Amino acid sequence: MHPYDHADATSTAYEPGDARPPRRNRRPVVIAVGALLALLLVPVAVDRFAAARVESRTAEAFQEGMRTPSAPEVHVRGFPVLTQLASGTLRHVDITAHDIPASDATGPLPVSELSLRLKELRKSDDDTEALARSATATAVLSYPDLSAALGPAISRGTRPDQVRARVLLPTGDDITVATTVSVLSGNRIAFRDFQVTGGLLPEVGRVALGTLFERPIQLRNIPQGLRLRSVTATQSGLIARLSGESVTFRSDSAQRDDSVRGDSSYGNV
Repeated sequence: MHPYDHADATSTAYEPGDARPPRRNRRPVVIAVGALLALLLVPVAVDRFAAARVESRTAEAFQEGMRTPSAPEVHVRGFPVLTQLASGTLRHVDITAHDIPASDATGPLPVSELSLRLKELRKSDDDTEALARSATATAVLSYPDLSAALGPAISRGTRPDQVRARVLLPTGDDITVATTVSVLSGNRIAFRDFQVTGGLLPEVGRVALGTLFERPIQLRNIPQGLRLRSVTATQSGLIARLSGESVTFRSDSAQRDDSVRGDSSYGNV
């Protein structure tokens, strides 16, 4: 036997081409992964559909009750929404509405934007009311709307608690006065301590302006239960911040009934 015959036989037995591992079938793995994804995604899609539907219905009801020209933006937070609907209480609901009109002749100040953050929102058995356990809100009151409500042209002052008013006198001259804004009970905004900052104001004009600014503006076109906490003058208008507990949103029909009886509650969800 040749001295290299044994070595040749060994090397031939371990040729790479002859030691191929068995090919595995990966199809069952792909099917299993797909089934798992379906189990995860289908409930999410169903829950998202339920959330979109309740958001749409809430927006429609709010628009009808508040008589806004467009539907507000509504976002129901928290997952899953289906369990919240089953319990009858939505944990967190955010609503942003625009151009809420003035409520009546006694409160002729529209709200440019109202942003609501509601906690534990549930509806009544007869669907005429929705009640939030607590809520915070921010209302924007534009300077053109304030000017229409008060008379003089209103603009931002030099301080966060101050606005300016430009008044045209019967003589043709105009003056500029500054007045502070503050919160009164009953969701009212007061204008106090006005001072002339430009032009000459005769005494009769000073008395007239004092009478004008003595009358506070009351916010009526907001949901019942919200209380005005602060008001700040910004570049875009007055920013009113409100909060409250047991905040009630009324249906449009219930709101009209209350209006006939002299009630001052507003809103709808």
